[in-house]
Amino acid sequence: MMGLFGWAAELYFHEERVPSGAMELSAVGKQWMWKVQHPEGNREINELHVPLGRDVKITLASQDVIHSFFLPAFRIKRDVIPGYYTTEWFRGTRLGEYHLFCAEYCGTKHSAMVGKVIVMAPAAYEQWLAAGRPDSTLSQAGERRFRELGCSGCHVGNSIVRAPPLEGIYGKPVPLEGGGFALADEGYLRDSILLPNSKIVAGYQPLMPTFQGKVSEEELLELVAYIKSLANKVPLRQNPLSP
Repeated sequence: MMGLFGWAAELYFHEERVPSGAMELSAVGKQWMWKVQHPEGNREINELHVPLGRDVKITLASQDVIHSFFLPAFRIKRDVIPGYYTTEWFRGTRLGEYHLFCAEYCGTKHSAMVGKVIVMAPAAYEQWLAAGRPDSTLSQAGERRFRELGCSGCHVGNSIVRAPPLEGIYGKPVPLEGGGFALADEGYLRDSILLPNSKIVAGYQPLMPTFQGKVSEEELLELVAYIKSLANKVPLRQNPLSP
């Protein structure tokens, strides 16, 4: 029994841990389609182009109801729950096209929520990216959204309203009011935008308004991509209670 447990545990941790250096994509499930966003700015509906032999991390979100991201050829099925980010990773090891389904009944046109994953040679994938690349990357679109929503008025430079600086925050522990820390991952950033009073950063007042209902899941992913792009930047001002 211990031998079986050790073998199963090793497989589980291998499956759940995203390999370092994986390319990152995002997908939003909505009635009744999968909308995929590439960091370069390319967007797809019910198609997912990936390069051969490359680890791919995909961040999944739902716009409306519970969906399930199902790639039978890759032995992957992950529920996508509203209000929550789910991550999955895979690697295409053979060229070709593979079925993509929603495996959770999500409404009247559930059976039509189908797509495909297209595994391409790396050079062909780069050509595909270049042919359909828009004017801005995902993080650049997020920066534009960040300014349109007025976020820069509080979080950038020496703003009048004291808000936590966002440079260098991603992937770091954030001290919270009342004690404890929270890891600034994608889920934390999402909650900070939609539920800003749920985790107040130590040293700051709960002044930020909620953007619940004001931004879509796709726009949220753009904003998160922008904040992630600031991970290696040094803030102009520091939270004195930062670790």
